[in-house]
Amino acid sequence: MNHLAHDGMDMGDLPPFTLGRGLEFSFDAFFLFGSLIGLGLYLGAVVRLRRRGDSWPPGRIVAFTAGVLTVMLVMCTKLNDYGMVMFSVHMIQHMVISMLTPILLLLGAPMTLALRALPPAARGRRGPRELLLMFLHSRYMRVITHPVFTIPMFIASLYGLYFTPLFDFLMESRAGHITMMVHFLAVGLVFFWPIMGVDPGPHRPGYVMRMLELFAGMPFHAFFGIALMMASEPMIKTYADPPASLGIDPLLDQQWGGGIAWAFSEIPSVLVLIALTYQWYHSEQRSAKRSDRAADRDGDKELADYNAYLASLQARGQ
Repeated sequence: MNHLAHDGMDMGDLPPFTLGRGLEFSFDAFFLFGSLIGLGLYLGAVVRLRRRGDSWPPGRIVAFTAGVLTVMLVMCTKLNDYGMVMFSVHMIQHMVISMLTPILLLLGAPMTLALRALPPAARGRRGPRELLLMFLHSRYMRVITHPVFTIPMFIASLYGLYFTPLFDFLMESRAGHITMMVHFLAVGLVFFWPIMGVDPGPHRPGYVMRMLELFAGMPFHAFFGIALMMASEPMIKTYADPPASLGIDPLLDQQWGGGIAWAFSEIPSVLVLIALTYQWYHSEQRSAKRSDRAADRDGDKELADYNAYLASLQARGQ
């Protein structure tokens, strides 16, 4: 059984889980302050843009804010407490913070906002804006956002963590638990960034290839959930002996967790496909407008040349 106490709470004293109890506030300094700082920096950059007369799409503000709120929802409520002793609740945390939160944060385009809000450095110098640009186009970013890296990492974060002693080791300490959750968020960000992110990056394939990258990892995700649902005994030591006060069967709880993992392999796919289709449509619209403007310029030039030709003929006749 996991004996880790969360913020001074004895995990053995938790009452049976209900949604109402799960959504009660539970202080977690790391994720609470981290979320508030991230949201504050984002909104501050938006204010900076608007003060100088530039606009920023409201939809992006809503998406980023919703992404931050999902982190607080699963990490700053009793869900985080129950997630220490109930595998099904932990799986809700994992799926939200690794598959829903990254999509919402990326739709908020925080890197693009930072590049627009940060002032350029003086000639010959490197300021925060220039360093951020260098980082976004660095060899490191080319590696970690390439599908050869992102897809195996996405898969390994499931099988290499839950089906090895590594998960139990991380769950033995608060630092290990925080590290694991931050890892889930980071893996989700680098997986979805080249697929549907708005921000600039070194790896940006065509829309068809992005869809293929999305579906390349989803079958492995679904099979992970099915493996948990079909198991005949608890597979994860941390949750094999839950507190008696919860009144749960660990095997049934594991099956519920597997069902949650399986379901979440479908929901984000639909959201990403909708975002990709929307981006693809607007990309085609922009390309069509550019083509129309180029055709108009060419037409104006041809008309001007023709008028000049007529003028020359008239001059010769005179």
